[in-house]
Amino acid sequence: MRTWQVERRKRTRQLIELGGLVAKAGIVGLTGDDRTVIYGAMLWMAGKLKSEDGERARQLWAGKGREAFEMDRPASPNGSV
Repeated sequence: MRTWQVERRKRTRQLIELGGLVAKAGIVGLTGDDRTVIYGAMLWMAGKLKSEDGERARQLWAGKGREAFEMDRPASPNGSV
């Protein structure tokens, strides 16, 4: 497979995964699948990350994301994670 094909598949997979996160967060349903609202929220988030409060927001959001992923993780049969 050519290099450009491999890169294209990587990008496609990344975009699909990011779209899955939007759906997983419930954003599609909460906005009625209004892409202008979703895009506007993402632009607001990007602006926040670029601001002087960007690092604080990044840490806060990362913590919330980690917590949500851990809650979604199924427990293993022997009780360990």
